[in-house]
Amino acid sequence: VCAQLGISSRQHWQKVLYKRQPFPDNYVDQRFLEELRKNIHARKYQFWAVVFESSVVIQQLCSVCVFVVIWWYMDVGLLAPQLLFGAGLVLSLIGYVLFDAIDSGVGRKERGQTRWSDLKSSLVFVAFTYGFSPVLKTLTESVSTDTIYAMSVFMLLGHLIFFDYGANAAIVSSTLSLNMAIFASVCLASRLPRSLHAFVMVTFAIQIFALWPMLQKKLKAQNPCSYVGVTLLFALFALVGLLTISSVGAILFTLLLASISFLCPYCLIELQLLKDNIHGPWDEAEIKEDLSRFIS
Repeated sequence: VCAQLGISSRQHWQKVLYKRQPFPDNYVDQRFLEELRKNIHARKYQFWAVVFESSVVIQQLCSVCVFVVIWWYMDVGLLAPQLLFGAGLVLSLIGYVLFDAIDSGVGRKERGQTRWSDLKSSLVFVAFTYGFSPVLKTLTESVSTDTIYAMSVFMLLGHLIFFDYGANAAIVSSTLSLNMAIFASVCLASRLPRSLHAFVMVTFAIQIFALWPMLQKKLKAQNPCSYVGVTLLFALFALVGLLTISSVGAILFTLLLASISFLCPYCLIELQLLKDNIHGPWDEAEIKEDLSRFIS
């Protein structure tokens, strides 16, 4: 190549810009590909580790399923609002004690909160929701039932899309996800028979969409074995509840959970083997400065 270009073989090409060399601008020698590297940032996943991480998605899908099943039971009159409120209150107290025991009160002390302040916040929320339950019941009277159901479906889908599953992505928004779930609960509660039903339904939505994920996250971080057990029991509870309404829906939901838990992790691991990202001297230069010398 050098002979064809009329360049002496004694001259060696150097990868520098500040020096004039008797080579074309696009010339490189055989050493150029010695710096080629492939998949240097590719992650290697373990199957059961990915299955464990997928449990966050399973939990949230089951939360939506349980919420819809409970709403259906109240709509057809098979579940009394007093019973749901009492069960929710007992489970909330158990969850609060369990959360405080796992956290050892550290998080509450860091936020400067006491048990008395938590109790006051809960009482204010319950009183506020109960007082506005007649308004919630009549809020969407002028809207058709089909529109209410369609909006609820889209809101619950949005809740699942924007929920914080632990990924660092721009689409994640815990506030938007919770607001969409509460909006869906208000829409569905407005179609229940009485104001008491609407109050209990919105309260239950706060418990399952706001408080329950906090306990899940704490269990996952502090006690993974208990977290797996709770996930399995919760999924079983959701499937049994859905089975009492629709056997076809229960089968489809089971297939969905199985696909997310096992099929998707398997596909992820297999697709990692097909990665072929190349890195080398053609990459964009990264300027790395030692900022410690600027700190006095």
